[in-house]
Amino acid sequence: MRRWIALTLLASVIAAPGSAGAAEQTVQLRATDGTALVATFYPAAGGPAPAVVLVPMLTRTREDWRPFAERLQTAGATSLALDLRGHGGSSGSAAPSAAMGLDVQAAVAWLAARSDVRPATIAIVGASFGGTAAVLAAGEAPAVKAVAVLSPSADYRGVRLDAGLRKYGSRPLLLVASTEDPYALRTARALTEDEAPGRHLRLSTVAAHGSRLLDRDPEVVAALVDWLRQTLLF
Repeated sequence: MRRWIALTLLASVIAAPGSAGAAEQTVQLRATDGTALVATFYPAAGGPAPAVVLVPMLTRTREDWRPFAERLQTAGATSLALDLRGHGGSSGSAAPSAAMGLDVQAAVAWLAARSDVRPATIAIVGASFGGTAAVLAAGEAPAVKAVAVLSPSADYRGVRLDAGLRKYGSRPLLLVASTEDPYALRTARALTEDEAPGRHLRLSTVAAHGSRLLDRDPEVVAALVDWLRQTLLF
């Protein structure tokens, strides 16, 4: 609990919490280890709304999420697209590490502190290793209600997905994979084969990995938005 409070206090912003509107805003955050991060905030119009943290793949930036973030805005949900450390405008090492979970936690904390985000309605969507970082963060963040992972990786250079899943528990988890992406497909099926509570599998026949699934398969986009809508109730 004290770690969660510290995350909330350490998040710093360019746009003041509580502001709303359709225009996107650039946001600066700081992880608990001092790493400076940059994100783009896409506020939903109207009153308090559910919110989604969007986490890109390694070597990619928050710009990959722009079309999906705008789709969420239209549907009535706020989102925050994050540059992981060492990527885009964020400082730090770009090497994949469990510390990237701290980056996602900072984004969650920033959203949780806003008056225009509906309480207990924060989800995280991560692509490839960004999904691993999402799960690691969610395991430490009780404010996260749901997580979706595009092209999950059970073990990426020693950073394991199951380390976060044990802490994440039975909260809703959507795993999306292409049938043409063997490792992601094997991981997704293994994590859902025992029909654990809250876990769902969505397969695509389009050959794509991570956020590229959203570019190439409109059915995945629609299914992900529908799952978020049903889970967060917007």
